Amino acid sequence: MLFTSAGRKIGSFSVNAYRTTIAILLLLCAHVILLGALLPIASGTQWFWLGLSGVVGLGIGDFGLFAAYVTIGPRRSVLLQASSPIFACIGAYAMFGQTISPLSIVGIAVTLTGIVVVLLEREISFEEKFLTSARKRWGFLFGVISAMGQGFGVVLSRIGMYAGVSTAVNPLSAALMRMLWAGPFVWVCVILAGKLSEAQKAAVNREGIKYTAAGAVIGPFLGVTLSMVAVANAQVGVAQTLMSLMPVFIIPVIWLIYHEKTNIRGILGATVAVVGVAILFLA
Repeated sequence: MLFTSAGRKIGSFSVNAYRTTIAILLLLCAHVILLGALLPIASGTQWFWLGLSGVVGLGIGDFGLFAAYVTIGPRRSVLLQASSPIFACIGAYAMFGQTISPLSIVGIAVTLTGIVVVLLEREISFEEKFLTSARKRWGFLFGVISAMGQGFGVVLSRIGMYAGVSTAVNPLSAALMRMLWAGPFVWVCVILAGKLSEAQKAAVNREGIKYTAAGAVIGPFLGVTLSMVAVANAQVGVAQTLMSLMPVFIIPVIWLIYHEKTNIRGILGATVAVVGVAILFLA
């Protein structure tokens, strides 16, 4: 929600560039305070895989999501991104043979069903403009790129955290290593897209930067760090499924802030998603 507000002020490219920059600064400060070192102590292999996961997940994946937002709108984009646990499961099996128990598969399926129901409820609540077939195809492509980036990025993070060691890299260190690669990648994309002047103007937009900074604290700083805790301690597909619950969690936030109430279909979808999560914890 914060990034949406920021994007309306300074544009999605600027939001993506400044949120990663702010996140890097926050992670560096936290790393010094909590771990006593400016940079993580890790092998070259760990830096490579965690850095690559940052580029794939936080760089390519998020750019795909932002492009999908612009092309087909947020509801359809988030609906496509809900498929990211599928790519995470495929990647985990292909890269290091991690399989998921039948009960976990049921939990993932139930959770994703609930998420889809919640997202489809918004189709009734909000009027969406007509989209041409070509625009839908491009939007679908961007949405799938986003889902693949998120799913495969989590898998690459898991590989990097355990590369050559028996104990995972500290989650805070892993988050910083990912962001240190993702940040420069995002800025290079901004330059190649010809958006550098737009980003420079955005720097003096106090309202836009305020929303971006607040979103960076909650998302790329706290959110990414906690996602590394999940990846280190849970199966990749399960972790990514839990991280895909944003459409469910946002229902009470929208109700409290914007006084937008969901209908019975949205409530049912949220309930199904919570049941799916319960199954995952029983697995």
